[in-house]
Amino acid sequence: MTEKTLQNCGKCGICLNACPVYKLLKEEQASPRAKLQLIKAHDLHTLGSSPFLKDLIHKCLMCGSCSAACPSGIDHYSKFMEMRQKMVEAHGETPAIKSLIYLLAREYRTRFGAGLARTGQKLMPAGLAEKFKLGNIPLKNFPEFNVVPFRKAHDEVISPKGKPLGRVIYFTGCATHYLYGDTGSATIGILRHMGYEVVIPKSQVCCSIPLLFHGAKKQAMKNIRTNVKALADIEAEAVLVDCSTCGEALKNEYPRLFKAGSKHLSDARNISSRVTDILSFMDLHFDLLEFDPAVTENISVTYHAPCHTRNTFQSHFLAEKLLQRLPGVTYHRAPDFDQCCGGGGTFFYEYPEVSKKMVDKKIESAKAMQATHWITDCPVCRMNLAGNMDESDGLRVLHPVTLIYAALKQI
Repeated sequence: MTEKTLQNCGKCGICLNACPVYKLLKEEQASPRAKLQLIKAHDLHTLGSSPFLKDLIHKCLMCGSCSAACPSGIDHYSKFMEMRQKMVEAHGETPAIKSLIYLLAREYRTRFGAGLARTGQKLMPAGLAEKFKLGNIPLKNFPEFNVVPFRKAHDEVISPKGKPLGRVIYFTGCATHYLYGDTGSATIGILRHMGYEVVIPKSQVCCSIPLLFHGAKKQAMKNIRTNVKALADIEAEAVLVDCSTCGEALKNEYPRLFKAGSKHLSDARNISSRVTDILSFMDLHFDLLEFDPAVTENISVTYHAPCHTRNTFQSHFLAEKLLQRLPGVTYHRAPDFDQCCGGGGTFFYEYPEVSKKMVDKKIESAKAMQATHWITDCPVCRMNLAGNMDESDGLRVLHPVTLIYAALKQI
């Protein structure tokens, strides 16, 4: 089946223009079609495994743009993840990535790691925070960890304001849970304003897409089964995500990971059918939102469309429409608003030089829009964009829900 699917690649080159890494490096070996041919040769045992092959397969943002553009319908995304697993089994992983996988594979470890990191942020001298970097991001620019993890700070079931109109599940993801509590608070506030009861399952854990990206499928499966169990049996009209990469995992990856006929597969498909991002949900129910024109008066914004928002939910245009409909907000579309910023999960850490060139180009383009706010709905994009700017750049990076919630009338 794998060989037949890979043979569908006609080497047409359409994926080259879709691939952010190829467009920057202009190296055929960095292109999606080259990776498919390398995987095919490896599967046919005409190409041996090597650290160099591992590096070629890993030099990828896992953005899904090649799959979205492919006229043959090849699922590059899954092929790359399968090959990454083989490469890691053959050649191992770096200590830093091993540590990340270890932490994310169990919630109690993630919680411990986040607590340790928060303590480190408080104790680290300013000079060291200025000097040292995480990939291309100075530690001084790294977002502060939430004082209390988001799900711990909120009830599992949150009632709406006024008459209940429905019920939704909120899958918060790790970034909102540990870093961006403002995104979570705004999401809950919007849903309550709209009249929705919000269920935040306490037993949810990391979606495990970072583990799958790094070939750690075995370590990921316990988390995935935990999430399927946590989400499947709750009656709700939608499973909402504020991170489109988490949404990609729940919607597309989970159903691919279970055997035909298993209850886990049935539950994963049930979840997948209800997964949507908060932007699409707000657009669908926009008539339920009431705004206070005075709150957002004279705010100018530009938008960065994350790759999974474009390729999984196709909701980047909805984000623009929402911003344009906010009273008092002037929207400026950057010419490269839908181009990758180079964050890509851990790509900014593993390939900082490539990522830096991509993000610097994005920053210069956004600054030319003379906006005060840069809006994006991916936590890694937010981290990468904000982390590579200084205060003098004059752009505040936020999730769309934060601005939208601030503009609502207080009921």
